[in-house]
Amino acid sequence: MQNDSTLLLSRSDVETLLSLSECIDAVEKVFREQGEGKIPPSGILGVRTQSGGLHIKTAYLSSTKNYIAAKLNTNFAQNYVRFGLPTIQGVIVLYDADNGRLLTVLDSMEITLKRTAAATAVAAKYLARKNSSVATICGCGVQGRAQLRALSLVLPLRKAYAFDVDANASLRFAAELLPEVKIDIEPACNLPDAIRASDVVVTCTPATEFFVHKDDVNSGTFMAAVGLEQICSIGDTHHAIAKGLMQIESLYAELAEVVAGKKAGRTSEAEIIVFDSTGVAIEDAAAATLVYEKALTTGLGNYLAFTA
Repeated sequence: MQNDSTLLLSRSDVETLLSLSECIDAVEKVFREQGEGKIPPSGILGVRTQSGGLHIKTAYLSSTKNYIAAKLNTNFAQNYVRFGLPTIQGVIVLYDADNGRLLTVLDSMEITLKRTAAATAVAAKYLARKNSSVATICGCGVQGRAQLRALSLVLPLRKAYAFDVDANASLRFAAELLPEVKIDIEPACNLPDAIRASDVVVTCTPATEFFVHKDDVNSGTFMAAVGLEQICSIGDTHHAIAKGLMQIESLYAELAEVVAGKKAGRTSEAEIIVFDSTGVAIEDAAAATLVYEKALTTGLGNYLAFTA
């Protein structure tokens, strides 16, 4: 490898190099470091079009060496219907923070998928009841699959309900994941009944209106609302803030504070805890750094000298 060469990693390379369990460990570690004040605040910039938009998330990390990471993702909700393309597409670029050299450019889709599920798993580890055994997954797409896989690695799940507005999607979800996660998966025809029977509820849909009602949530439930943007501006929490149902000051803690032990997680078996997961740059940076460092030892990927 020449000093001016950049490592290019495809989605299949990233999938080979990054297991979900490794991603969970990396995300937990980086949240702890952020909570301990070892990582500076991340940055975010976005632009919208009539059909979607682009957001850029940046972070600085110090592991075996110092890195700057930036993820550039587009989000076009109607892509599959209109063009047969994924909703989210993008790349992550990783730089040497000591000299600014572009180290790697890698596909972001696999990292976005796994780090989002990993963040839910980390939150569940600290905030769900330890004996949580039943989960409901709302939204049976690729993210819903990743969410159940991740939860099954940190909780003693024995049953999961799969809900989707497309009933066939929930059937496919159950058939595909049952042999893998080895827990009972039941398509949910009645979402309120499924939620009432669950210890953990995850919502990962493109819905713009709420569909989980307060009366359907039992005491002790852990809920993860999985979104794509920052929570107080355009994520799930902003709806409650905009309607005057809560204020920013009402938010109890960031996950980093809980993981680092700065604030208590669950303090009683009866607490209902909502985790608004919108994806932050340190998650992407942690996963991308892990992938890059593993790629250097395995020889995966191709090199390109942009300055040639």
